[in-house]
Amino acid sequence: MAQLLPFRPPAMKSDRLWAVMAWQGRRSRIADIHASREAAQADCDWRSRQVREYRQFLATEEKAPLRYEICPIRRADLPRQWRPLPALGFLRGRMF
Repeated sequence: MAQLLPFRPPAMKSDRLWAVMAWQGRRSRIADIHASREAAQADCDWRSRQVREYRQFLATEEKAPLRYEICPIRRADLPRQWRPLPALGFLRGRMF
């Protein structure tokens, strides 16, 4: 018996990504990128929890805490040498 299969053209790759943005005062940086809004929201929530849990440590180190939010971006908007940002915003003593 012959079976008809529907033909679906390949979906065009979406240029739209979801970015988790880290803000420190007026400065911002892309902390991480995700293909779906749900994944970006989960990452944003995790990063915000990390900052809350380490609030005392950040205060003793005199580091300003980061605030995170998500926003849509295009792949072309990513900086050429972009790297993911650690949750607390600094690595080896260097802030972003």
